[in-house]
Amino acid sequence: MALPSVMVLPLLVVAFAGIYYIYNEVIRFMSKSMVRNKVIVITDAVSGMGNECARLFHKGGARLVLCGPSWDKLESLQDSLCSGADPSVTFTPKLVLLDFSDMDSMSDVITEIAECYGCVDVLIFNASMKVKAPVQNLSLEMDKTIMDVNYFGPITLAKGILPSMITRRTGHFLLVNSIQGRLAVPFRTSYAASKHAVQAFFDCLRAEVEEYGISVSTISHTFINAKPHETPGSSAKPTNTFWAYIYRKLTHGVSPRDLADEIVRMVNRKRREVLLAHPIPWAALYIRSLVPSFFFAVVAAGVKDGPMAEQLK
Repeated sequence: MALPSVMVLPLLVVAFAGIYYIYNEVIRFMSKSMVRNKVIVITDAVSGMGNECARLFHKGGARLVLCGPSWDKLESLQDSLCSGADPSVTFTPKLVLLDFSDMDSMSDVITEIAECYGCVDVLIFNASMKVKAPVQNLSLEMDKTIMDVNYFGPITLAKGILPSMITRRTGHFLLVNSIQGRLAVPFRTSYAASKHAVQAFFDCLRAEVEEYGISVSTISHTFINAKPHETPGSSAKPTNTFWAYIYRKLTHGVSPRDLADEIVRMVNRKRREVLLAHPIPWAALYIRSLVPSFFFAVVAAGVKDGPMAEQLK
């Protein structure tokens, strides 16, 4: 008995929806199995995004080394992860105090991380320090601190762990970077400079260590919006229609969970580079490359828009 033609489209929709659901379930299962027993280090596990990553990897059976500048927060996260977890399929995370602004402690930190499980399979660099201010208001001391946290700290840790990865001929470095490592905007001079520097370091490193079977991934995201459903409290909004639209788009950001999900996918698939952003930053990157004079003019116009400048600061 032939189906009425009116039923064909709904049945196709249901069929494709079912296939998509099964595909997602298979990918989710494979994601868990691919990280099981792997030693994964998260440099800032107490941040919103680091917390989400820790939960996803812990459920997948990874052997976690959770780092951060606050021991109390690390212990709280450890308790939260272990509470109700099945000890037969999960591991109790190990904790390491890590503060990239304290460069003198980096040697001890590298030794401690390496001794947790004897090796590192995946090292996720997600610790970061952000500052928004006009260049004349930033001291050189602040510039140096930002460079320590966003550049010198991560590369020092990478260089400390790299020899063991070369010996084992396996490993994965994953840099969680801001889109400002590829696109500089006003009032972020030191921050953008540090992000450009660390992006360049890991891009170079990728080519240098490929022969040893070591992967290097970078993910560039727009700002992390921990409260995506809240609207900005400030009443000041750009007066220019165009910049009002830009500002509205910029306030959306990316949620910690979405970013963590993408990081898990990158660990599993070992993708080299991902840009996690809405269309405006994508367009800005192309315009910056193809029509730089127009890009500079638009950015300068945005700074001159008083309320917009206040929001950026």
